[in-house]
Amino acid sequence: MSAGMKFENVCIEALALALPEEVWTSADIEQRLAPLYDRLKLPAGRLELMTGIRERRMWPAGTRPSDASAAAGRAVLGKSALPSDQIELFIHAAVSRDMLEPATASFAHHKIGLPATAQIFDVSNACLGFLNALTIAGAMIEAGQIRCALVVSGENGRPLVEQTLRTLVAGALTRNEIKPYFANLTIGSGAVGAIVCHRSLVQGHPHRLLGGVARAATQHSSLCQGDTHGAEALAMQTDSEQLLLAGVALAGTTWSEFTRGQGSEFDRYICHQVGSVHRRKLYEALNLDLAKDFSTFEMLGNTGSVALPATLATAVQEGAVRPGDRVALLGIGSGLNSLMLALEW
Repeated sequence: MSAGMKFENVCIEALALALPEEVWTSADIEQRLAPLYDRLKLPAGRLELMTGIRERRMWPAGTRPSDASAAAGRAVLGKSALPSDQIELFIHAAVSRDMLEPATASFAHHKIGLPATAQIFDVSNACLGFLNALTIAGAMIEAGQIRCALVVSGENGRPLVEQTLRTLVAGALTRNEIKPYFANLTIGSGAVGAIVCHRSLVQGHPHRLLGGVARAATQHSSLCQGDTHGAEALAMQTDSEQLLLAGVALAGTTWSEFTRGQGSEFDRYICHQVGSVHRRKLYEALNLDLAKDFSTFEMLGNTGSVALPATLATAVQEGAVRPGDRVALLGIGSGLNSLMLALEW
């Protein structure tokens, strides 16, 4: 069995967030669901109580995923010591896309003003897209095909949450029938960007991507499914209970293989951000120290592919990840797929 991916010369040279200004609290969402809550006699406060999510952010109506990705791309280039004309690969790695064709990377590439010499494409794999894109860029750097890449992800949860609210208020759904929609109410919006480059281009302390392991459990691909709903809306249904059980089981298998290749000593764990129950079950199953966790779901909700890298960026900003720290990135996405990466920050 393969020990997984290993990188010798791959660094995250810069990492930056772009967050919407508009805040939706869980109380705000429940207020919009008042007709449903009254009809089904649901207690106010259950959304935050069950998830630990106090609020999430939303882009203005009409915002394109490429707008969000471009904002993150400009932000990370502003923090980078490398000029934009050195970008040889550009990846948009979100669930959210402007349209099926062309690649959303095309629109974001133009909005950022990246060079025509950059290879561009989308990578979409539910909440794992950004981590997948890091490994693709890393492999191309190790192979000598490129020396510098820009990976961005811009998630726009507003169309999904808006459509979910319309469905829940307009329908005559029972308590049991609303369950598949509940996970949608945890979704937020945001964007994140990373400059990934060969270590020879780094000025100052290098933040090295060491390697990782990916595992799939695609027998569970029906547990969370989302698609377009009309022209501007999105729809998603999730079996949250079964997804949690299957996801934690897959994470356990992946963690076992991951630590075989990377060891089990880490200073910080950064996980995909779903909510408080998911975090507790994951840490119990993997026997991890919760004191080493860093979370953002309380304030950002679940931002899809943005969630894990945005949490890493926030941890760095707040000094919770310091130079020299070994960091485990524990990713999981519907499908089911898991990807765990080791960083030496």
